Amino acid sequence: MIAETVCSAVAAAGLGIAAVTAFRRRFRTAARIAAYALVPLGLVMTGVVQWAADTAFSPVAWAGFGVLGGAWLLLTATRAVERRRDRKGRAAGAAAPREAVAPQTSAPSLGQASRAAGTPRAQPQAAPRADAADDFSDIEAILKKHGI
Repeated sequence: MIAETVCSAVAAAGLGIAAVTAFRRRFRTAARIAAYALVPLGLVMTGVVQWAADTAFSPVAWAGFGVLGGAWLLLTATRAVERRRDRKGRAAGAAAPREAVAPQTSAPSLGQASRAAGTPRAQPQAAPRADAADDFSDIEAILKKHGI
């Protein structure tokens, strides 16, 4: 009840300030002040202030915030440990390359040629690169079209 009264008083005071500002012929500033002054009134009318007051004084809500914070800390800690293990694994992996755990399980999907010969797949060839002048010819045409 007190929160609603305070928000309503703030809205009334803001609208008064907006009226004085409009009287001084600063209409844009007055409109902006009026918009800010109507926000607390709108929050009271929608019930957000009552919900926030009920949440602020509820021990169950604060316990819920504590549980959410603990979950966030747990996720952050596990991510930090995972990153640390990845760094150590990369440093050890650079010295000695690891073999596949079960190479036979992926062998059927590779095909007969890759399995028998062990040759790497042929890379697709890149298209030949055009000259730098050809790259900008369409841009030059657009600029000429617009008279630039």
